[in-house]
Amino acid sequence: MRHRRRPGSRAGTAATVTAVTQSAAAPRRLTARGEERRAQLLELATTRFARDGYHSTSVSDIVNGLGVGKGVFYWYFDSKEQLFLEILKSAQRDLRRSQQRAIDGVDEPVRRIALGVRAGVLWTAEHAELRRLVDFARTEASFAPAVRAGQRALAQDAVAHLEEAMAAGAIPAGDARALAFGLLGVTTTMTDALVEEGRHDPETVADLVVSFCLGGIGAASAG
Repeated sequence: MRHRRRPGSRAGTAATVTAVTQSAAAPRRLTARGEERRAQLLELATTRFARDGYHSTSVSDIVNGLGVGKGVFYWYFDSKEQLFLEILKSAQRDLRRSQQRAIDGVDEPVRRIALGVRAGVLWTAEHAELRRLVDFARTEASFAPAVRAGQRALAQDAVAHLEEAMAAGAIPAGDARALAFGLLGVTTTMTDALVEEGRHDPETVADLVVSFCLGGIGAASAG
């Protein structure tokens, strides 16, 4: 979730629920049809990985599901691992866009944090398959470094909002980086637990997470 730079404000992101870094491979220049085919591969792979597991899903399973050959797959992706990383990257990008829409034009930093956290919770609740894939990625040696690196980037982005809130006297002065990681951890853990538990609707979960996070940073309210 990136806040557009405005006069007198700082760019950054509020805490959110998951993160990954971009893959190193340079993207091919694709036609509209090529973009559509690539998106189809990503969508089908997401469903298969979430349903059957990453290790149990082969490239053959993915291409057979689309009725195409392996050559089509390898035109877009070097390997199954790269495909999975692309799914994680796409998820992060979509999450950040949802947060950007939520905070766009908001100048008050605590409110940006609250709206960003809320948008992250609602996005995560809506994307159950991606939530399962990120949970898996955290525990897998091939993907955990990307998740951790992305989390560090998100926490660093949140520092800008927190420091701005501290400077304005909206929250107590403190270690903004430590608070950013706290927001990220609380948001991730509470959202995963409460959404999976299923006893609360996503809006209620968002209310609970936002309230806890604001209390944790010492903010009275953000509306």
